[in-house]
Amino acid sequence: MSDSAIHISLQQEHPIPLAVEMTCQAGELLALVGPSGSGKSTILRAIAGLYQPQNGHIICQGEVWQNSASQLFLATHQRHVGLVFQSYALFPHMTVLENIQQAITHLAKQQRKDEALQLLKKVHLDGLEQRYPRNLSGGQQQRVAVARALARQPKVLLLDEPFSAVDQVTRRKLYRELLSLRESLAMPMILVTHDLEESNLLADRIALLHKGEILQIGTPGFVAAHPQTAMVARLMDQQNLFTAEVMAHDSHRQKTLLRWHGMILEATYQAQFQINEQVCWMIQPANILLHRRGRPSNGDRENPLQGQIIEYMESSGLANMLIRIDKELKINITLNVPLHVAKRNNLGLHENIGISLLSEGIHLMPYQALRRDI
Repeated sequence: MSDSAIHISLQQEHPIPLAVEMTCQAGELLALVGPSGSGKSTILRAIAGLYQPQNGHIICQGEVWQNSASQLFLATHQRHVGLVFQSYALFPHMTVLENIQQAITHLAKQQRKDEALQLLKKVHLDGLEQRYPRNLSGGQQQRVAVARALARQPKVLLLDEPFSAVDQVTRRKLYRELLSLRESLAMPMILVTHDLEESNLLADRIALLHKGEILQIGTPGFVAAHPQTAMVARLMDQQNLFTAEVMAHDSHRQKTLLRWHGMILEATYQAQFQINEQVCWMIQPANILLHRRGRPSNGDRENPLQGQIIEYMESSGLANMLIRIDKELKINITLNVPLHVAKRNNLGLHENIGISLLSEGIHLMPYQALRRDI
């Protein structure tokens, strides 16, 4: 157990269900991701000492902050926590400098100004120390809140949806600044967000939450590509999620064969599933190959399918399409390709196209009834 990490164990059934076991290392940013009501902010409040769960064990950099077994619970002011709220929670009657100095309680009064000025420089706000919060942009207020959180010399930095109150352009600028700031922060950092793109950009690992329970922890890319359950796939916004039946395992070719609506699909070898077992399966759009139009497609032999584009949208340099594979069964597959590829192939609404599902991208999960299997 690393002394520089924070270790969190929270369990209770009421009033808010919690089933949480996680560790965040120094210098690591762990994102708590999940829909509204999944328990993200409750966990953050428990770490900060603002909420006391029935059964909790929290150790931060060797300090025990909660141990329910021995009835130990440190109040917020006894924990070295830096907390950045969604609303920033700055004192409106204090200048930027005063807001930060107010949080520097570990230094003598005559040393606090210099320390506050250094922190303002760290978040690129030097020169604005005499301004009041009302005279700052949302992004500037957020940076003051970060500086004030760091002024407490925290052992852990907690970020509660800190970017949600600013516009998208400012948000991306703050992402870059946080990524830059992270290099100098030798502490665990825990971010609460419902934004999957945000967690992909910022987090080393994500903890996916649903109704107070951590369903899966891992790097954003791994959890997205290898969800343990269909529920995780749904929460990671995977669009291509279906059910099928395992037909056979070919250990020589390292392939698993699936029966899907009368079609046979090849997936990578996943022998943990039994023959004739019902399973869920998914594939990310990045693992779907578009057949070049104007040439025979029989060269694209890996799970080839034909379909019609029933939805077509262009956004951020991508063409986002919904392909109807079977008109009778209404099987739809989501595909995203670079816009120049779509233009070169004359893709658009109602066009007929061929695609191939790369077997290495077909991931199997235990069966779970889906609200829709299309």
